[in-house]
Amino acid sequence: MLRAVLFVSASLPAICLPAAASAQTAGDAMQEVEEIVVTGEKVDRSLQETTTSVAVITARRIEQENLQSLRDIFNRTANVSETYGAAGFTIRGIANNGVSSAGDAPLATVYLDGAALPSSILYGAPTDLWDVAQVEILRGPQSTLQGLNTLAGAVILRTADPGNDWNGRARLYLTDSDDQAYALAIGGPLVADELGVRIAAEYRDSDGFIRNVTRNAPEDPLETLNLRGVLRWTPRALPGLTARLSYTRFEREGAYQFVYVDTTVPDFFDHRTVPDNTPNVGNIDADIANLELTYDLSDAFTLTSVTSYNAVVESTAYDGDRGPANQGYGTQDRDYDTISQELRLAYESGRLSGLLGAFYYRRDQDFTNTSRTDVPTPVPTIAAVLQGAGFPAATATTIATLYAQALPVISVDYASLGTSEVETFAIFGDGRWRIFDQLSLIGGFRWDHEVNTTQNTSTAVFAGTYPNPAAFGAPGSPLFLAIAGINQAVGQFVGQAAAVTPRSRRTFDAFLPKFGLDYDFTDDLSVAFVVQRGYRSGGSSQNIARATVVPYDPEYSWNYELSLRSQWLDGALTLNANAFYIDWTDQQVSINFGLNLYDYNTVNAGSSHLYGFEVEMTHRPSRMFDWYVSIGHTRTEFDEFAIGTSPEDDRSGQEFPYAPRWTFAAGANLRFGGGFFANANASHRSGVFTDVAEDQSLWRVGSRTLVNARIGYEIEHVTISAFVNNLFDEAYIQYNAISLQRAVIGAPRVFGLTLEGRF
Repeated sequence: MLRAVLFVSASLPAICLPAAASAQTAGDAMQEVEEIVVTGEKVDRSLQETTTSVAVITARRIEQENLQSLRDIFNRTANVSETYGAAGFTIRGIANNGVSSAGDAPLATVYLDGAALPSSILYGAPTDLWDVAQVEILRGPQSTLQGLNTLAGAVILRTADPGNDWNGRARLYLTDSDDQAYALAIGGPLVADELGVRIAAEYRDSDGFIRNVTRNAPEDPLETLNLRGVLRWTPRALPGLTARLSYTRFEREGAYQFVYVDTTVPDFFDHRTVPDNTPNVGNIDADIANLELTYDLSDAFTLTSVTSYNAVVESTAYDGDRGPANQGYGTQDRDYDTISQELRLAYESGRLSGLLGAFYYRRDQDFTNTSRTDVPTPVPTIAAVLQGAGFPAATATTIATLYAQALPVISVDYASLGTSEVETFAIFGDGRWRIFDQLSLIGGFRWDHEVNTTQNTSTAVFAGTYPNPAAFGAPGSPLFLAIAGINQAVGQFVGQAAAVTPRSRRTFDAFLPKFGLDYDFTDDLSVAFVVQRGYRSGGSSQNIARATVVPYDPEYSWNYELSLRSQWLDGALTLNANAFYIDWTDQQVSINFGLNLYDYNTVNAGSSHLYGFEVEMTHRPSRMFDWYVSIGHTRTEFDEFAIGTSPEDDRSGQEFPYAPRWTFAAGANLRFGGGFFANANASHRSGVFTDVAEDQSLWRVGSRTLVNARIGYEIEHVTISAFVNNLFDEAYIQYNAISLQRAVIGAPRVFGLTLEGRF
């Protein structure tokens, strides 16, 4: 498949370009080359001046490849990949929610117009790409500048600004899978050259790809409304001041954060069904606001203030027994209120440039969980209780097995109500000193102080029917008494999950340095080497089975990175690369302690290393043709990771979950005469392990290659195009829950049509 993609990409110009196109000069191509500016490092730098590994997706590419959501970008970016469906992503093999879903804070954060989005809502966050100006994916630790929750990297989305003239666009999006979207954006000056406004809206409705055969309804429907507004003010009375106020209102009604299909169904890729009787839903309401003030104090100094606020309400429900019976179900409700304030002073003059800043962040979270859960009856635990009562080991195991046959699962009605608060203060700096014309010294630091507070109240009640001791033996007999005693012990097991945990307050301090060198061979060729420290704070983890709150400590990484930036052919060709090595210690991992499935919490029990590279190339030989290719490679390995004391509990030597060794992407754009255009793009991800386990090979899902295409016609104010996603209808699994006979699978081939008007 990859050979075919490469052949098509290489052959397109020779087959399709008119003869006149070959006569285009490099100067003609330069007129169409985009000037890419990276903003994610707090200052505006060109892509070629940015030593950090960053993938930048511009509005032009979003339109060319018909990108609809952030997920589409993840699937087309070197060393970036989705995890459990839409529920998360990895950067360089590190999952945004941790290598074993441990810890309260994410390892990579998505920012929308400067506001950090809660990681738990990424499956349905307001990250669709309508009227988005640019997306940046910064790979590697961003702890020095971004600080909070960016040990793996950061994703920056920036919506479009108002222009100097009134303009607008409207789009209709339709697919053969009944996915439809209606979008509008309009903006312009309210006061000429001083105050501008831009408003964008998008409504989307879809029935999804999976059918619920019990409820005779779509299993993964989606309905969203995304409203955005931007005000930009450059007052004449105060030259040098720019104020930008953005606001997003987002409403989502749809499926749970991941959606299974029943793998017992023959040809389940073609017959995507589930039998759940309880709807699996995930609803989100979000209000996100950001105020950015920039003031040029002088030619050298610029003062910037960024104030962000978001309020997010997430309501989810799920079918716990995964079938038509009404045995297991649950709800999870979370409310987030987050505010942050950053103030920074930038300096640029002569050989020295840099910034100093201060940062404040507070996130308040309330959560409520309710569930009816069936916990498999723990035979070893019951046998241990019987041995403690004086039964021989063999007899205890026999009785425990008989009990489990009579009560295979323990039904529990569980509820918890909790709060958490995270408050962070930080000061940071970043700078470059040009020692001489070709060599620059890079340096930076961050001192981070965090206060983390949690509190939780939980109740647990046995909701099943105890086995009757008389069915095992006469009243008063040893077996009768044993079963009666086990019933009492089961009640105690359940009761252990109910408790009122006191308010827990923990404080963390971290110093995060960065230093390196940048050498410019020419204006178009440079190399740099940078070392920086990554960090994720500690916290407290709730063990549901034991109704305890267990503290855990911060984790740290050291990142060693070599970068190459180069341009060729008078700027028509860009070739950039980064190679990295990361040493990671005190990793926060989730460990089960053996009582039952819910006897787990986060501990610092891991260390690991990873290394790899990204190479990205873009080439625009003429106005009528451009293409790109990228390749990423990552190797991950746990140096230490023991989930217990026995040899089979040692996970050392295993790879991170959802860490593809290879990612590849390529694409090409053709512009024919008369307004016709075409795009073809492909992405490949090698196979991944989806868990750490005694035999990790059982948790491997295969590679996948996706090919997409778009062709259209553009006249002065109207563009019409047809597209196909997953052209060859690649059937692939993202997560395979073998014991549950369920899987999360990729989307099938989709044909669609877009109609866009501009005014």
